[in-house]
Amino acid sequence: MTEQYVPPKIWVNDAEGGNKWANINSPESGARFERELPVGEHAFQLYSLGTPNGQKVTILFEELLAAGIKDAEYDAYLINIGELDQFSSGFVGVNPNSKIPALVDKTGSEPVNVFESASILVHLAEKFDRFLPKSGPERTQTFNWLFWAQGSAPFLGGGFGHFYAYADEKQEYPINRFAMEAKRQLDVLDKQLAANTFVAGEEITIADMAIWPWYGNLVLGNLYDAAEFLQVETYTNVHRWAKQLEQREGFQRGRVVNRSFGEEWEQVPERHNAEDIDKVLKLRP
Repeated sequence: MTEQYVPPKIWVNDAEGGNKWANINSPESGARFERELPVGEHAFQLYSLGTPNGQKVTILFEELLAAGIKDAEYDAYLINIGELDQFSSGFVGVNPNSKIPALVDKTGSEPVNVFESASILVHLAEKFDRFLPKSGPERTQTFNWLFWAQGSAPFLGGGFGHFYAYADEKQEYPINRFAMEAKRQLDVLDKQLAANTFVAGEEITIADMAIWPWYGNLVLGNLYDAAEFLQVETYTNVHRWAKQLEQREGFQRGRVVNRSFGEEWEQVPERHNAEDIDKVLKLRP
């Protein structure tokens, strides 16, 4: 029987020398070193990484471009969180919380910094009047499910994903605790999709773009190698929805941006024009 942990009266950070991903964070916010961010030629400058949270925004950008909105052209620069790029003075100047994704919108008279993935999705959807109903129950439903994703995904990512895939050792209690919650969330989503083509109704919205990178990737076997463990095939409506969105041009293109990992055909560390993605997707088997 292992010795039971007893919290000290005052918490002390003892993460140094431990798990690589645990060492990324510290109790203090702010920049750790000076470095300016690169800037491209387009009005939108995205600084991100091709994790599920990063995919939300690049999927929206690519869906806008696929819809013929040329003003949605953007530059996407890789923020390598393993190398602590998110703590540069330039990145912290855009997002003081040091989390990807972060966006600089230069379409107006003064640049606007936008951070938090849901905030970026709403900002772009309202700017281009796409993928977010203007009013009524449909708009409310979109926000319901957008914020559901913001509140639920941390249990899947920082909770289940951390303890199942990234922690130094497997621990039964946290894995069971967060597996239970991940499956409950999948059940919530499955029941919603039983009566709806998309999560907020019969039209695709930014809610789908927020949810798919986490739960779509999970049921398609692209997240944590946990499909069998969580029996994702039993959530048939989520699987139908995930496959349906996977076939869309914007999703195929957006999911590969700011990736320097995975298969060769899905690595587009930086994106400055359509050709950056085209030449990589041609390699897809």
